[in-house]
Amino acid sequence: MLLYYGAGWLVQGASTLARSLGLTPMVIGLTVVAFGTSAPELVVSTLAAMTNKPAIALGNVVGSNIANIGLILGLTALIAPPIAEGSLVARELPVLLIATAAVPLVLIDGTIGRIDAAIFVMGGIAFTYATLRWTDREPKSLAEPDSANHKPETLGKWALTGLVVAGLVVLFIGGKAFVEGAVGVATWLGVSDRFVGLTVVALGTSLPELAASLVAAMRGHSELAVGNVIGSNILNILLILGIAGLVHPIPGTLSESALDLTLMGLLTLGCAVAVRCERRITRLEGTVLLAGYFAFIGLLSQQSLG
Repeated sequence: MLLYYGAGWLVQGASTLARSLGLTPMVIGLTVVAFGTSAPELVVSTLAAMTNKPAIALGNVVGSNIANIGLILGLTALIAPPIAEGSLVARELPVLLIATAAVPLVLIDGTIGRIDAAIFVMGGIAFTYATLRWTDREPKSLAEPDSANHKPETLGKWALTGLVVAGLVVLFIGGKAFVEGAVGVATWLGVSDRFVGLTVVALGTSLPELAASLVAAMRGHSELAVGNVIGSNILNILLILGIAGLVHPIPGTLSESALDLTLMGLLTLGCAVAVRCERRITRLEGTVLLAGYFAFIGLLSQQSLG
């Protein structure tokens, strides 16, 4: 219930605030919503690094990115096929592809060191700054709604900002409570930190993105879901994995993470191809994304528990 209501407040406040500020919902999804719904990943990965559980920190980021595309975009497409803005295809998607490819590259030597992590963090800051700069250059006509079809907003900007903040806080509390309970159960079952990070923790910390994206789709703002997922995945790698690596170097081998990194790359590439070719993720493509996610969970479970 916390996740549902938090997502509802977040989507309502963010989409309305976007119009009142002359921004598109896609931009709000790439910034405010993406930062807010990535907060659980930041908390969990940083705490995992501080408590010397690097496999959870790495698995959380990789698993969350897989869940964001496979599960969240897949379900969103089944509800209301989202259309991606042309600016996202030209600018943010290449950043996501480069960030995704960077993860296996930095693991070639067996660890994400502090220098690697610092580069990631600087990249995340540069991405956020560039997104805001790009927004300033967008023609206002692209961001302003049709006055004939748009009802005047009854809430002021401060009230809308408060609604967004309240939604983020409730989402964070709900996601954190879920993760704490799920990690306790998984640990009690005796599975590895890697398995816990890629499945239980990743799904738990992705629940805010899932709730926000599904509510956005049901309320006719499926484009917000695309911006949210792509923005969150970029931030997960650059900022969250970067901050965790600054706290404590994260060891990892390509051989051990081959399945995880391969699927993250394939899903990211598939998403990029889908939105670049048609600017829309169709229901068929959504079904394929979902099938890929559940196939990954099945293979991982067989690998870890078999």
